[in-house]
Amino acid sequence: MKGTRAAQRYAKAIISLAGEKNVTKEVKQDMDSIIKTIAGSNDLRNLLSSPVVRDGIKKSALKEIFKDANGVTLGAFDILIENGRISNLDAVAKQYLKIYHGTSGMQEAIVTTAVPINTNLEAKIQNKIKELTGAGALLKNVIDESVIGGFILRVGDLQYDASIARNLNNLKREFKDNTYVSKI
Repeated sequence: MKGTRAAQRYAKAIISLAGEKNVTKEVKQDMDSIIKTIAGSNDLRNLLSSPVVRDGIKKSALKEIFKDANGVTLGAFDILIENGRISNLDAVAKQYLKIYHGTSGMQEAIVTTAVPINTNLEAKIQNKIKELTGAGALLKNVIDESVIGGFILRVGDLQYDASIARNLNNLKREFKDNTYVSKI
């Protein structure tokens, strides 16, 4: 991804400043809001990445959209604009969250299921995460009907596949390699 290194550096600087001012949680909420807003608006994405739109317009648009944002977040907008990196705002916000979760002892876990998870399944998944990693995680649920049932859990570089689709594929492979069944 283009600008990832720069995004990491900016995110580290922002989290460091937020830590000094004891506003890391507030800035985290701002970053969540920035990610959701940019993901939901093609116009905003185009505005931020356009070389034709003047920096002053970008700055005023961001300050109007995120008028309730913390001062550290608003200052980050200024620095990113000043350094010509405002098009990386989404990446900076994502890196901030990554660092924030890493320093708070929480990690992000992606759970792929066929249907949305309920609280009972969420508790079981949290127990499995604690068993695998020794710590809890923030769950992000991805719906994929090809899983059929069960779930696929991805925490960092670990993956635990308890899906019915995997079990069916394993059975299919066993039958394919079985000389008696393959003749039928």
